[in-house]
Amino acid sequence: MAAEKGGHSVSVIDKSRNSLQRLPVGFKGKAVLGFGFDRNHLEQAGIREATALAAVTNGDNSNVLTARIARETYEIPHVVARIYDPRRAVIYQRLGIATVATVAWTTDQVIRRLFPEETTTEWTDATGTVTLVERVLPGAWAGRRLSELDDGARFRVLSLTRGGSARLCAPDMVGQEGDVIHLVARRDALDALHARLDGSAEPAAAAPGRKGRER
Repeated sequence: MAAEKGGHSVSVIDKSRNSLQRLPVGFKGKAVLGFGFDRNHLEQAGIREATALAAVTNGDNSNVLTARIARETYEIPHVVARIYDPRRAVIYQRLGIATVATVAWTTDQVIRRLFPEETTTEWTDATGTVTLVERVLPGAWAGRRLSELDDGARFRVLSLTRGGSARLCAPDMVGQEGDVIHLVARRDALDALHARLDGSAEPAAAAPGRKGRER
């Protein structure tokens, strides 16, 4: 499993014994026969120690119910639900639940939502100089102008996805919790970008005389 290969401890809940028996050879996590929206089964799986939960059954209602229990009852910080009806995505995201559609890249998208502090490289130019990266906007940036993330010729925000809708980033756009942003950056500036996103490096102050409008 992708999360386990990434060094994370994983528990799986499934109502089908056959499905649990198909877990990879060498799986080291917990396997619980039951339902993801059953609190007893969740606790058997160790939800009280969990930091992330993915609800990925073949039923939208079961997934959102499981996700809401994880978020509202157990206060799991990173929760994602798989959906088959994309029209529900906006509703779920208003509840603070990230969603991924049932397409070929679902597994990759689930991992990204579960571990938002990990930056994903989407594309790198042929010379290895410039790269496009995706990152879930850290909570500390909610309510701040996304233009504050820009750093001249080193990196800048290009677009964001909010409520299931993608848009180009305007200069006055303010970040919201749950936003997914795409940035273009020089590869030699990725550490600086990570520091800016994580709050350990503040945006450079505006140059003197640049505030306000010149008359």
